[in-house]
Amino acid sequence: MADVGDVNMMLLGQSIPATKVELTVSCRGLLNKDVISESDPVCVMYIQTTGSETYKEYGRSEVIMNTLNPDFVKKFVIDYFFEEVQKLKFELYDVDSKSQNLKKHDFLGKLFCTLGEIMGSSGCKLKKPLSGPAKNSGSIIIKGEEMSDCRDLMTMQFKGEHLDKKDFLGKSDPFLVFHRCNEDGTFTICHKTEVIKNTLNPNWKPFNIMLRALCNADHDRTIKVECFDWNRDGSHDLIGVFETNTRELSRGPCLTNNYQLIHPKKQAKKKGYRNSGLITLLSCKTEPQYTFLDYIRGGCQLSFTVAIDFTASNGDPRQPTSLHYMNPYTPNAYLRALWAVGEVIQDYDHDKLFPALGFGARVPPTMQTSHEFFLNGSPTDPFCVGVEGVVAAYQKALSTVQLYGPTLFAPIINHVARFAAAKRDGSEYFILLIITDGCICDMDHTKEAIVNAAKLPMSIIIVGVGKEDFTKMEELDGDDVRVSSKGQFAERDIVQFVPFRDFEGGDNVVVSQARLAKEVLAEIPEQITSHMKMRNIKPRPPPSPSLTSRQSFSTGVLR
Repeated sequence: MADVGDVNMMLLGQSIPATKVELTVSCRGLLNKDVISESDPVCVMYIQTTGSETYKEYGRSEVIMNTLNPDFVKKFVIDYFFEEVQKLKFELYDVDSKSQNLKKHDFLGKLFCTLGEIMGSSGCKLKKPLSGPAKNSGSIIIKGEEMSDCRDLMTMQFKGEHLDKKDFLGKSDPFLVFHRCNEDGTFTICHKTEVIKNTLNPNWKPFNIMLRALCNADHDRTIKVECFDWNRDGSHDLIGVFETNTRELSRGPCLTNNYQLIHPKKQAKKKGYRNSGLITLLSCKTEPQYTFLDYIRGGCQLSFTVAIDFTASNGDPRQPTSLHYMNPYTPNAYLRALWAVGEVIQDYDHDKLFPALGFGARVPPTMQTSHEFFLNGSPTDPFCVGVEGVVAAYQKALSTVQLYGPTLFAPIINHVARFAAAKRDGSEYFILLIITDGCICDMDHTKEAIVNAAKLPMSIIIVGVGKEDFTKMEELDGDDVRVSSKGQFAERDIVQFVPFRDFEGGDNVVVSQARLAKEVLAEIPEQITSHMKMRNIKPRPPPSPSLTSRQSFSTGVLR
């Protein structure tokens, strides 16, 4: 039977992809679900998970207001494996509220296809009718393009002057639309600026765009820029068009980056026509975007800490009903979660010495309640050797401590945060795994601890075990609403919560553990790179082989 590492390789897609592919979605003739105006469509893309018949949400486009013929700007970038059947599903909804729950919006139609079907179509362009609530629910057009490996980010800002007046009672509400030229001469939309109301001299905000999205790293590829006057009903009026390329834009503000807007119909009809306004490049900067692996190659270590809930709500460990019960045939949920995450992370920690802590128990010899004790029983050294050492320490603690309470997260988070605060140079990134039954008693203090930790090189994974209502844990996750405390929001999302019960069931424990690991670790690479970018920390050159020092969690001395 495959071990955890083998299954992780399969599930995490660690065979080398042929390439990355960018998918651009457009629709035509969608159903109109709104009474007064037209539908406000969003496209949701799903992929079929490995070894399963179910589809999992991969991403969503932006919502485009009041149109039945949307051209979505947001792309879906996916690894393309020639040798695999990669099944996809696209669903369209008319958005009726701010809710993220798709059941609260009107379903417009769907399409099942494969990535190979898209890339194998003429011009890598697949057009199919949508199956939906009506006989004719419109059609979907999916355009695929192989992406370059370029990871440069371009930041630009533009202003407009003397634009044509398009509104009867006002001036114009201008915005810019950028299009990338494709290999076949067609154009793909790749960016829209914000709309600036009632002006003929707009000054748009700076915006970021990946160079591969703008020109697929071909600096001479044509970029078409259209300037429109925004209308509420979606029938935006063209003010004018100009063309450029990234080689020219990279020169920055200069005479050649002042562009005349040309309206083709006006130019054809009016003999004395000059232009419909001017667009000027105010700034342009290109910088590389570093990946998670760039930092790992540069010597960044992932410092993994485990914290286990020993509160009485878990039940008496001697009883089979307890979440801590040691069944001789099947590991309990705490052990399975620990193995799933630890097996992956330990590969990125060279010395494999992991601090293992517990909270919510009465601890010998005084039997006083502690919310940050060392599982191995040592008063000064929390480190365990490998995941096996953490498991052994956990089992030892079960036989020596008394489950008690209350359930407090803040002391554990603040404990790890103190050490993360001492490593702000990019050499270490701290990952705290909290395994809990979810009955949290210090919500306000925990939120405050998370807001503070979000400034540090630190992420928090919470795995909820048992059948508890995990609403409070989902609130800490911060995917929908960023965690806040005392009016201050966390500067980035550092918490990932996953209920363990979603991964129970099925005969193959190894596969379920691998799926759990994939889910809880999915956000870690982006959390690491976002922290490094915010702190302007660049990857170091790969270090020469040498011993690395480790700071003790208990004494603060170098080990």
